[in-house]
Amino acid sequence: AAGAVGLGVIDPGLVSVVFGTSGVVLAPTATPLRDPAGRLHTFCHALEDRWFTMGVTQAAGGSLQWYRRRFGQPEVLVAQASGTDVYDLLLAEAAQVAPGAEGLLYLPYLLGERTPHLNPDARGAFVGLDWRHERSHLVRAVLEGVAFSLRDAWELLVDLGAPLNQVRVSGGGAQGQLWMEIFSAVLNRSVTTVGGSHGPAYGAAMLAAHGVGMLDLHQMSESGWRIQATPVVSPTDWPAAYAGLYPLYRRSYQSLAGVYKDLAEWKTRQVLI
Repeated sequence: AAGAVGLGVIDPGLVSVVFGTSGVVLAPTATPLRDPAGRLHTFCHALEDRWFTMGVTQAAGGSLQWYRRRFGQPEVLVAQASGTDVYDLLLAEAAQVAPGAEGLLYLPYLLGERTPHLNPDARGAFVGLDWRHERSHLVRAVLEGVAFSLRDAWELLVDLGAPLNQVRVSGGGAQGQLWMEIFSAVLNRSVTTVGGSHGPAYGAAMLAAHGVGMLDLHQMSESGWRIQATPVVSPTDWPAAYAGLYPLYRRSYQSLAGVYKDLAEWKTRQVLI
């Protein structure tokens, strides 16, 4: 809640999307919206007469971090030698690959999943691996799979009737221009990236100022507490490709759900033996 306040995401219609280790899609509402299936989570907001409903991807930026640790040693060495950021190198490689990574899908369920599946047994997967695929294809698939997972949360919010007018994206992943272009194309709408790494601390300071009468959070546009933001426009030729791929991403989980369950049971038996 403090993080949303720090982004100015207080009133219905604004949406916060955080690309951190986990990913969060959060929408404030004037009345509580509840998902009966428990795939979304509803809480009181940090201000009176406000609630928010949110969905969570357990391993959003965590998926790219996992890839870097397991497969990104060449990029790590280049980054160390050149003084560049290893994630910039990974995204530059992914930028050379067309949308869809030549038929490669990534399911980001490395830690189980909360939204939309609520399944602790779900696990990560690359679906469609081909002899032609290089590491750059895997990186592109990771970026796209996380974006699809966050769209899952978005679609549930739409189904509940949450107002979703303006999207503000923050977190470490928001610093990657390619990732933001992919995400905006997956949603097929423009998003706004919010700079700074203050996170919830800035929101906590704003709440303290509000509490002692120094700031009216209901009149943010008139205050000196500015949220620095830059618009990102969807690439015109990507949304169509992702619109066709997103249903395949969703079907991939459904096809593997039984396998996940059986694998979890098998692992449990191995531990007990």
